[in-house]
Amino acid sequence: DATKYSTTATDGINIGSKISFTLPDQFGKAHSLTDDTKKLILVFAKATGHTVKEFLKTKNSDYLSKKNALFIADISHMPTVIRNTFALPDFKKSNYSVLLIYDGEIAKQLKNASQADKIAVATLESGVVKDIKFVTTAQEVVAEL
Repeated sequence: DATKYSTTATDGINIGSKISFTLPDQFGKAHSLTDDTKKLILVFAKATGHTVKEFLKTKNSDYLSKKNALFIADISHMPTVIRNTFALPDFKKSNYSVLLIYDGEIAKQLKNASQADKIAVATLESGVVKDIKFVTTAQEVVAEL
């Protein structure tokens, strides 16, 4: 039910932007951004999603929570049959939460279109973006976390 989920970003995923959201994970459980969250890992392309997913497969299930980090994947562009037949069952095999963006309008608020083919790692302080890096490798994600 898309009406349960929302995102607001005063200036997109840019330094100084105040962000809040409630998004579902791969099991349909709602997650909201809290002041404890220090890092967001955002992916908007299939390749970058696979990079982060493969990296997280090598980590313990509490890796992200110990880093006060959330992983967000935009699946709004996927055809419904592909999403439901392949992507969601694959996400459900993960031992960590993946917050999912189903709505293109929500994705627009968090996506830097010119960097959409990279992994965005945002550093937050009380929901305000303090830094944003666009990276391409798992090693760079680790460095940012």
